[in-house]
Amino acid sequence: MSSKSTERDSAIEAADHTCPRCGAQREFDQKYCLECGLALPTVAGRVSGLRRRWLRRLGWYPGDWVWASLLMLLVAAVGTASAIAFTRHDASAKSLGYSTSPLPVATVREPTAIPTTNSLTGDTSTLPVAPEPTTTASAAPRPVNGRLAWPADRNGWTIVLVSYPKTNGLPSARATAARAAKANLPRVGILDSSGFASLQPGYFVVFTGIYGTKTEADGSVSTARQAGFSGAYSRQISR
Repeated sequence: MSSKSTERDSAIEAADHTCPRCGAQREFDQKYCLECGLALPTVAGRVSGLRRRWLRRLGWYPGDWVWASLLMLLVAAVGTASAIAFTRHDASAKSLGYSTSPLPVATVREPTAIPTTNSLTGDTSTLPVAPEPTTTASAAPRPVNGRLAWPADRNGWTIVLVSYPKTNGLPSARATAARAAKANLPRVGILDSSGFASLQPGYFVVFTGIYGTKTEADGSVSTARQAGFSGAYSRQISR
């Protein structure tokens, strides 16, 4: 083994077992020198491995601070290289005619107002005028057969089908009137006998037909009886 290699191994041994300031002996896991109080460099881990390689190659070691310095130097070198590359790229872009000036901003104009009919001039008296809407009176609904009422201003004759006491006879009178209308008897309705002088008061009278004479009424009695109202008869109606 050469003397230079022996010296470097001795330096590594000294760095691992002595204080770099005062040369006092130290333990492997000791953190501070017992003689001078120096914070001792670690002898385990990545930094100690780098220290040993440095000593083995160069024979001397400046201190653990060298690694932080080298890292800062590396960062500075990378930053410098990036700046140089950016400068060259910018110069290349200018040589190719690329413009780095801001793009023009489009100007938006307000739309021109369209004139309304109020602003037009001229004589409008000859313009056609829309006709007024006309309303047509709706025809009165036609009375439903079976629900007719005796005309208020008329006397005459009719055919009485059935009479029911007013006490509780209205539902029965309506049912009979509906049955007569379903049998196609003409002008079927219900009247209150109390409102007519020719009738005995106190009844709901189901009738069919409104006739001017007794003869006309008698001529239709048979039709009512054939429809199922065997007790049908003609009767004068007057107020």
